[in-house]
Amino acid sequence: MIQWYPGHMTKAMRMMEEQMKICDGAVYVLDARCPLSSFNPKLKKIFGQKPVVYVLNKGDLADGKADAFVSHIKKSASCVKISAVNASSRKALEQAVNLAVAEKRERLAQKGYEKTLRFMVCGVPNTGKSTVINLLAGSKRAQTGDKAGVTRGKQWISCGGFDLLDTPGTTPPSFDNQTFAARLAFVGGINDDILAMDDLTIELLKQLGRTYPRSIAERYGIEGEMEPVEMLDCVCRRRGFILRGGGYDYDRAYRAVIDDFRSGKLGKITLDDISECNTEF
Repeated sequence: MIQWYPGHMTKAMRMMEEQMKICDGAVYVLDARCPLSSFNPKLKKIFGQKPVVYVLNKGDLADGKADAFVSHIKKSASCVKISAVNASSRKALEQAVNLAVAEKRERLAQKGYEKTLRFMVCGVPNTGKSTVINLLAGSKRAQTGDKAGVTRGKQWISCGGFDLLDTPGTTPPSFDNQTFAARLAFVGGINDDILAMDDLTIELLKQLGRTYPRSIAERYGIEGEMEPVEMLDCVCRRRGFILRGGGYDYDRAYRAVIDDFRSGKLGKITLDDISECNTEF
């Protein structure tokens, strides 16, 4: 069972609740490969009635299944799918953020009042919150990393007409749905140090064998229906992970499969399906 809620997250949630009082809206960053699994309902509760822009980041790593989530979220909130590492996504992101506070800006203008509007940027760990901020700022202003938990404290960053608050990634206090928890772990949203990488890799291969068999077949030479351990044997043979005595180096295989998935070497993959969604964003 996957559970991860380190002490700093409790402190971070309290800070975010307090800071939201002086913010005009929120930018909620989700992982486009698992928009549902990377949604923390505890975060939504702190927004109140303030406008929210949902950003499905890492869209370059997701396939068309992610677009169904964009359409679903747009029924009740602003939403855009982007790749924050690609500068060409900046225009779409700016438009979404500006649109979210257009009415407030107009009301302020009618009163002859100018104000730099503030947005809290939040999400579960490793969805790319800091990279999204850097995209809006047009330069590297926030610290980024490919490991869950890079941002630990609050950080205000000015960019154009906005002040953006970079916040630590926060997961729910408990994972009631272990399928979603596993998917979040697959994309790096849970600290690898607390995970059993063998179990995680076997579960990933099992899921991809059902939903994206061609992706793993092309990468690892997996053909037909196989048990996950047989798949790992294929990985070892294809990648040359052979120990001195002739056995398979499964430890290297575990890491390679996870890294291949996270970097997009297995192709564009969306783990969540819209049919699983009964969430109101």
